[in-house]
Amino acid sequence: MTLDFLIKCGIRIFLAFIAGFVLGLERKHRHQVVGMRTLILICESSAMLSILSIFLGEFRDYGDSARIAAGLINGIGFLGAGVIMKQGLNIKGLTSAAIILTDATIGLLIGEGVYIPAFSLLIVAVVSLIWLERMEERWFPAGKTKSLNITFSESSVDITKVTSIIESYGFYVTDINLCKKVEENKTIIKYSVKTPKINDYSKIVVSLESVGALSEFSITD
Repeated sequence: MTLDFLIKCGIRIFLAFIAGFVLGLERKHRHQVVGMRTLILICESSAMLSILSIFLGEFRDYGDSARIAAGLINGIGFLGAGVIMKQGLNIKGLTSAAIILTDATIGLLIGEGVYIPAFSLLIVAVVSLIWLERMEERWFPAGKTKSLNITFSESSVDITKVTSIIESYGFYVTDINLCKKVEENKTIIKYSVKTPKINDYSKIVVSLESVGALSEFSITD
């Protein structure tokens, strides 16, 4: 092992630290499960395993050194699956899982000394995470799926008008379930909706009260 090789290793590990830190900072800023330390360790470990592949190929002549990188990608798949979870009607963690894979790929590229593609991928990843999110919020404001429950204290309600009011506030209705309790004089409407970012539902409640005797309004994940 030459001094030149050791210097290159040190530089690559440092660059892997920077790449992992940048991606980790973005995740931490959004209060996600995957943070800076996790992504730094993944990127540095990937870079070191890539360096090990080079070392085994150049200095030990151990045949196909690319098997280490292939094994790493398989392992990263299990790690990424660990951050994906179901929360109510929504799936959380898909973006974090994708970042873990991106982070490992950047580490492998840095470990191999392919710097321009590595940092091009880093820039594209950060731009995608920040700029594309803003674009999605602007073009597709209704994104998170929730359950919307509305109860009227009367058995005769204009469901079409209720749905129209819900949609006018930016909700995207994916499913409707209706229950009429004649003896109790109640109409229960359950919507599955994709919701925009709304913190105050008071205007929606006022609009729904114009349709009939609204007795309950709730929206849950």
